[in-house]
Amino acid sequence: MAEDLVIIKGNKVEEYQSLLPQIKGLLTGETDLVANMANVAAALKEQFQWFWVGFYVVKNNELVLAPFQGPVACTRIQKGRGVCGTAWTRAETLIVPDVAKFPGHIACNSLSKSEIVVPVKRNGEVVAVLDIDSDAFNVFDDTDKKYLEEIVGLINF
Repeated sequence: MAEDLVIIKGNKVEEYQSLLPQIKGLLTGETDLVANMANVAAALKEQFQWFWVGFYVVKNNELVLAPFQGPVACTRIQKGRGVCGTAWTRAETLIVPDVAKFPGHIACNSLSKSEIVVPVKRNGEVVAVLDIDSDAFNVFDDTDKKYLEEIVGLINF
C-alpha cells in the first residue's frame, strides 16, 4: 500500500471504518515493531487530529516511551501510576473524560484534558499501551474503545 491515507470526515464510526483497512494495509508485510507503532500513531493522529497519540512499551517493569505523534512526553511511567500505569495494572482500557479528576494523573502536558489508554496484550500479558490525549474534555467513548482495541490487536508485538 502507498503510504498515503485517505482521510474522510463523518461520524466517528465512519472515520474508523475508513481508517481500519488502511492501517491493515500499512501493517501487512511489515515486521518491524517500531515502524508499525509509528505508522499507527501517525494514522490515528492524522485522521482524528488528537493532541497526542503514542505508545509506551513494557520494559524492566515500567512503561517506556515508544513511537508517538505530538509534543514531547513523559519518558517512563511506573506501574499503577497515572492513567497509563493504571490501565497496565488493570489490563483494561481506561476512558478518562477529565484527566484533572483522575487520581494520580501524571500531567506530561497541561493542555491534555481527556484521555484513553488501551493496553496491548499478548499471551494474557500487557506488553504495551496505546495512549491518546485530547485537548478537549470528554472526547473518548465506547466507539473509540472498540476500534482502538481492534487496531492494537493488528500490531505484532
